[in-house]
Amino acid sequence: MKTNKNIGLYFGTFNPIHIGHLAIANHMAEFSELDEIWLVVTPHNPFKKKSTLLDNHHRLEMVRLATEHYPKLKPSTVEFDLPQPNYTVNTLAVLEEKYPDYMFNLIMGEDNLKSLHKWKNYDVILERYGIFVYPRISEGVIEHQFKDHPKITKVKAPIMEISSTFIRSSIADKKNIRPLLPEHVWSYADEMNFYR
Repeated sequence: MKTNKNIGLYFGTFNPIHIGHLAIANHMAEFSELDEIWLVVTPHNPFKKKSTLLDNHHRLEMVRLATEHYPKLKPSTVEFDLPQPNYTVNTLAVLEEKYPDYMFNLIMGEDNLKSLHKWKNYDVILERYGIFVYPRISEGVIEHQFKDHPKITKVKAPIMEISSTFIRSSIADKKNIRPLLPEHVWSYADEMNFYR
C-alpha cells in the first residue's frame, strides 16, 4: 500500500522560473491534497525550439534559488538522465521505480489538459496517476473524456498570465521586469547576463 507522500509533479523548462510558476506550485502545495510539489526541470520539450533554452544547470539553479525558502517545493533533475526527446509517461515510470512508496500526480494548466489526448500513452497516465489542473485563459475545448474524470482534479488557483517568453524578450529589450522574478532568480539572471 502506497502510504508515504502524495507528490505533485510540475514540469517546465523554467526558462526562467518566475513568480507565476512559484505562485501556482505553492498554491498546489497549500490548497490541494498534495504534500510536496517537485518542479521537474525539462531538458528539452519535443514541442519547443531549443535555441533560446539556457543550459540545464542554469535553469536548475534558478529553480533551486526560487524554492529554497519553500520546504514543500523541490527542484527535480529526474529528466536530465533520460534519453531525449523524453515523454512524461517514461518519467513517471522512472520515478515510480525509484520511489515506490510515493504517489505521483501531474500538475498542468487547463491549456495542457486540452491537448492531453495528443500525449504519448495519455490513457496509461490517466489510468495510473492523478492530474491536478490549474486554470489558464486559453483557446480550445476540453475533450469530453476528460470532463468530470475521477482522476482529474481542478484546483481554484490564481490565474497567472506571465510567460517566460515575455520575460526573456523584455530583458532583451532592456525592460525592468524585476517584480516578475523571485529576488534571487533576478540577481542570478542579471549577474549571468542571461537573455540580453
